[in-house]
Amino acid sequence: MTDLTRTAPLAVPTGRRAGRLRAVLRSPSGVIGLVLVVLLTVAGLLSFTGLLPHDPVAQDPPNRLLSPSGDHLFGTDQFGRDVFSRVATGVGNSMLISVVAVALATVVGTVGGLVSGFFRGFADTAIGGLTNVLFAFPPLLLALALASVFDRNWFTIAVAIAVVYAPIFVRVIRGPVLSLREIEYVRAATSTGQGRIAILLRHVLPNIGSIVLVQVTLSLSWAVLTEASLSFLGLGAPPPAPSLGSMIFEARTLVEIAPWTMIAPGVTVVLLVVGLNLLGDGLRDALDPRNRGGRAR
Repeated sequence: MTDLTRTAPLAVPTGRRAGRLRAVLRSPSGVIGLVLVVLLTVAGLLSFTGLLPHDPVAQDPPNRLLSPSGDHLFGTDQFGRDVFSRVATGVGNSMLISVVAVALATVVGTVGGLVSGFFRGFADTAIGGLTNVLFAFPPLLLALALASVFDRNWFTIAVAIAVVYAPIFVRVIRGPVLSLREIEYVRAATSTGQGRIAILLRHVLPNIGSIVLVQVTLSLSWAVLTEASLSFLGLGAPPPAPSLGSMIFEARTLVEIAPWTMIAPGVTVVLLVVGLNLLGDGLRDALDPRNRGGRAR
């Protein structure tokens, strides 16, 4: 007799992972997104390694409002601070907050979606009700309310953003889990006496990995935009920590005499969000079984 409980893939073979990576690299949007994300991530990492050309918070009044040059690639601001160093530090801070926020949202939302879709009953009703309540608030308004309650630091901002996006993961995960719980190998595992937690970890979770991965990439772009919006409104990381949103806010009065102070952080936010979105599109195309089937034909 064939053991149907062993038909679920427990790990993605190395060859299949390599094939999916090649599929991402064959996607124009995936390649562009990957290049943008890698370049901006490297720039952000420079701020944590101390390799920036200038101190991002050091003021130098004699060199205030200098236009872009070899010494100051993006010019200087009204306090003589190097804009390139501040943008790179802002990218690093934004990515740190966004990664932590999406990681928290992924863990909470994935667990909630698994429990809601697999166990149904009271758990599904309770999680669905809480999710609907959170969805009733506009995302930015909810993030503003949460960020204003807690002390201002990068972790509380990350938690506020995580609360906003965790319900999205619940909704995205719940649907596939509802389908997977009715598949033959899951039913066979249940009939052989395997525990529900073991079935979830062994048979259900590995089969939603690609869905979670794509959602993580897309949520990172939303988190970056939300963090920049909070900083623009004065609820981001407190000064003197550079933030892309706060840099755009400070440059409002300088845009006519020193446009580079707004262009540099503004374009950086756009490139980071677009890069993450394009990378998410490339991953979605690469992990879509219908696309793989089309290439096979």
